Amino acid sequence: METFAKYNTAEDPAIERRVTEKGDSVMKLFTTALVAGAVLFGAGAAQAEKLVIAGRDGGYAKALAMAVEMYKAKNPGLEVERLELPYGGLLEKATISLREKAGAYDVVMLDDTWAVEFMSNGWLADLDKLGGGIDEDFVKPARDVSRYPVGSGPHYAVPFVGNVELFAYRKDLLAKHGFGRPASWTEVVAAAKAISEKESGVSGLVFRGKKANPIVTGFLPILWAHGARIVGADGKSHLDSDSALDALKLYLSLKPYAPKGVETYNSSEVRDALMQGTTAMTIELWPSWAPSLDDPAKSKVPGKIEIMAAPGQVQGPAPMLGSWLVAVPADAKNATRGRDFIDFLTSAAVQKKLALELGTPPTRAAVYKDADVVAKYRWYPAQVEALQNAQPRPRITQWSKVEAIMGDYLQLALIGEMDPKKALMEANKKIARALKR
Repeated sequence: METFAKYNTAEDPAIERRVTEKGDSVMKLFTTALVAGAVLFGAGAAQAEKLVIAGRDGGYAKALAMAVEMYKAKNPGLEVERLELPYGGLLEKATISLREKAGAYDVVMLDDTWAVEFMSNGWLADLDKLGGGIDEDFVKPARDVSRYPVGSGPHYAVPFVGNVELFAYRKDLLAKHGFGRPASWTEVVAAAKAISEKESGVSGLVFRGKKANPIVTGFLPILWAHGARIVGADGKSHLDSDSALDALKLYLSLKPYAPKGVETYNSSEVRDALMQGTTAMTIELWPSWAPSLDDPAKSKVPGKIEIMAAPGQVQGPAPMLGSWLVAVPADAKNATRGRDFIDFLTSAAVQKKLALELGTPPTRAAVYKDADVVAKYRWYPAQVEALQNAQPRPRITQWSKVEAIMGDYLQLALIGEMDPKKALMEANKKIARALKR
């Protein structure tokens, strides 16, 4: 567990020493702490109020650190502790603490796929009762997954990071070959074919073909655009449908126009292809990648890549929602303060600052329309359009198992080791069994 002080040590030299001093300074620190403790105890001073936040690492940690700094400036004397954890570590620690009612955290970050388990088990505080819900400026798909039952029940979380899967294309190359912004996946295939055949050293498109989460993430917008579902409203597996087979056949038809070895591609390979100008389209791009596209120091094709929601097919665009939420545990020791911090963190003013300074994707519609924000990120109107049409992954507690099963069979079909219909049928059987557990 780390205190916020390491990010703002200039304000408090004593805290700076505590954070930076190591080795032979431990005894000095211990002695100093004992003396300070004795003085406080003798004076009858009250213990400082504490807020404990369990959050992610990387860019998410930077966003939380900046918000905490701003919040502490408004709340002098407040002690804040944060955990910076990788994806799996945060899930494990949060699950154990909340399940055991340990009262370890006042605020927790949640991937929206964890929400059903955490909310249905009563592990999170009802925010409609603790602070009066949330306002409607939050983009609806992100707001919906903050509720249980989804879209209709009480709010148990607030959307913090508005991640959404995007589609990107080289407007110059598509225009050169007579194509505009792709309106359907059929148009994507046609454009990819034309460019692959006529452009030397440029693939028609690129995607993440690595099994498990990468391949599933790329496939879902195609599946949903065909009107198919992995799990239906009845809670049963529906990959045995004709629409799911049509979606998989279209997905597989993309491979001939992708780089050789695409079945092993992950995020770094997709980003490199975009930045190097060696591909015309990608079926998957995330907001954190976007700023580099216009940077001449990083991209060989700055200003030539357009971003949009994934195309439609049988139905309209259906990009994948990948939002992060913040919630107050039901067993929080400082629930009122936790709710107050969440309101601050997700306010329009703070979301704007995090977007401008760190590129954190907002969850409020007003921030996407803000003139300063749009001036810096020209693709934000397209990004919020994608977010407004975003689809969440199935609201089931078994999603990690379902995703793993689906990822295995999608890749078997991609590498040609299994017929697409058989791959879907086998996946459907295994998913049906997983849903019963």
